[in-house]
Amino acid sequence: MPEEVLVPSKSAVRVRFAPSPTGFPHLGNIRTALFNWLFARHHGGIFILRIEDTDVARMVEGATESILHSLRWLGLDWDEGPIFQSQRLPIYREVADGLISRGLAYHCYCSPQRLEEMRKEQMKRKQPPGYDRHCRNLTQEQKKGFEAGGLGPVVRFKSPLEGRTSFHDLLRGEIVFENSTLDDFVLLKSDGYPTYHLANIADDHDMEISHVLRADEWLSSTPRHILLYQALNWQPPQFAHLPMILGPDKSKLSKRHGATSVTEYEQQGYLPEALFNFLALLGWSLDDKTEIMSRDTIIKNFSLDRISKTAAVFNRDKLEWMNGVYIRGLSVEEFSRRAMPFLEKGLSLDVVRPLDVNHVARIAPLIQERARTLAEVPELADFFFVERLDYDSSLLLNKIEQTVVVAALLASIDRVEEWDSWDATSLESVFRPMAEEMGLKTGVFFGLLRVAVTGRTAAPPLFQTMEVLGKERCVKRLKLALDKLAGL
Repeated sequence: MPEEVLVPSKSAVRVRFAPSPTGFPHLGNIRTALFNWLFARHHGGIFILRIEDTDVARMVEGATESILHSLRWLGLDWDEGPIFQSQRLPIYREVADGLISRGLAYHCYCSPQRLEEMRKEQMKRKQPPGYDRHCRNLTQEQKKGFEAGGLGPVVRFKSPLEGRTSFHDLLRGEIVFENSTLDDFVLLKSDGYPTYHLANIADDHDMEISHVLRADEWLSSTPRHILLYQALNWQPPQFAHLPMILGPDKSKLSKRHGATSVTEYEQQGYLPEALFNFLALLGWSLDDKTEIMSRDTIIKNFSLDRISKTAAVFNRDKLEWMNGVYIRGLSVEEFSRRAMPFLEKGLSLDVVRPLDVNHVARIAPLIQERARTLAEVPELADFFFVERLDYDSSLLLNKIEQTVVVAALLASIDRVEEWDSWDATSLESVFRPMAEEMGLKTGVFFGLLRVAVTGRTAAPPLFQTMEVLGKERCVKRLKLALDKLAGL
């Protein structure tokens, strides 16, 4: 059982989500944001958003906006920020200079070419990769020589050559690293921008971060961070390294397992509350059985001792099921409102825009039960909007002789044209007796009518569908079915 997190007081909890805009936020990123947000909300603490935009070469246009939008869409509101590291460069330079002045860091003049050759040689000798400390003990004369040649240095931290560095992980317990395995890592690049290690530590200290909840891929970086905290005489936060998210095949989650960008899930018609619930269960649980939980329930019960130490497995089928549950839980009005943008975008260009809101509201309850995502709504509902159906004429026969089908359609047209009431109950009272009159099983006859008025063998309840389609359109489609049979 993991040791419970130490929380001196509610106001003492300060956590952060610190994404790098080098790509669009995927499920792993946002799950980390969610766990930090839940931890802050559970303890009445502060959730800070920090954009770590110092890797200029790998910055992706639009990534920052996507990060902000994804958090807002999921309802992960932040209390402070967004804070941009690119606006704090003098602070990182000051910290690095202070370490140099105390002999705890140094300038390194090694060229990229030399570093590449060094790595190749290490690989050839089957040695672990790492800087060989070539510039660790340069004389002042050597430094002047490099600078005269125009070489811009980086700043490296002087890692101890022996001993051990340990820290307590709130999920995994005591973690110990041999210092001999740590190289002299870069703090400040030659362009003046900090590396993750320096900026992360300086920011967490300045922002008084109490707990760092981050992906377990950063576990191997933590001893470097502990050494930096010690060198700067700063108190480190408490650490908890969260389990990975794996695909169904137990490999690292990637695009081949489905959409990875949060905005893709939004575009595919997933509800934010469903994705929120689903992500919370990727590595955390309330108990061994509860799946559907409100946001308030998750906040109230969230704790680190229910986070698994093993990797979570992403299951797309479970997400679709959960999304369907949330869709069915919406009011008809809310479902109509959320489905409208997908209908406007997804229906045939022949359908007149803008769509009639009242018409959509009448259709919504007929398809809400069947929809797993909002993106499926246009396909489920298109026959309510198009003027002319396009379907295979053979669907009308369904193992019935053509003459019988024609007779059934003709009788149906006659009965409908003389019928004044047009609601589901009245329509059923008309058509149910007709099946017996024509010697057809009810299911067979209703199946024929369903194909004629919707162009499908599976559709919402027949008579509610006919009520919404209206008398004129239903008569027109029954006559179209006759025309199709004539062409067989």
